[in-house]
Amino acid sequence: MARAATVTSVPGWGGAAMGLTAIVAAWFAARQSTPAEWLAVWLGEAVIALGIGGISMVRKAGASGSSLQTRAGRLFAGAFAPPILAGAVLTAVCYRAGMTSLLPGVWLLLYGTAVTVAGAFSVRAVPIMGGCFMVLGAAAFALPPGTGNVMMAVGFGGLQVVFGIVIARRHGG
Repeated sequence: MARAATVTSVPGWGGAAMGLTAIVAAWFAARQSTPAEWLAVWLGEAVIALGIGGISMVRKAGASGSSLQTRAGRLFAGAFAPPILAGAVLTAVCYRAGMTSLLPGVWLLLYGTAVTVAGAFSVRAVPIMGGCFMVLGAAAFALPPGTGNVMMAVGFGGLQVVFGIVIARRHGG
């Protein structure tokens, strides 16, 4: 019964793969000469990560015979979406205001928020990961603007890989 109230199809290996693509994106983003090019790299990475995460989650659910259409699955998605949508709005606002240096903090903090609140309907490692993202996002605001790509690589890369491996080992692929 407790398992039915928990989303166990959070992708471990898929999360690790998302982290690896973020490390590559950080490398490419750091070499861009304009804020628009930098933003394009990270938005492209967001689409890639969303695809990897979504496909991995569906495959893991199918392999375990569980469904994402459960009440817990709907609650997970409903909790995850609002902070991500807020991040999309703030991305446009920051870009138009010429404040793209704030985006690493905004993205890390809001992704962490999304993972933390959605993680209430998942395995214990998920909200812990979200909290780590939130701390990293707050730290990104305190550090010099030139450290944004490093913070993104540490968060979306390193944290995602480490927690992906933990989730894969403890809760299956």
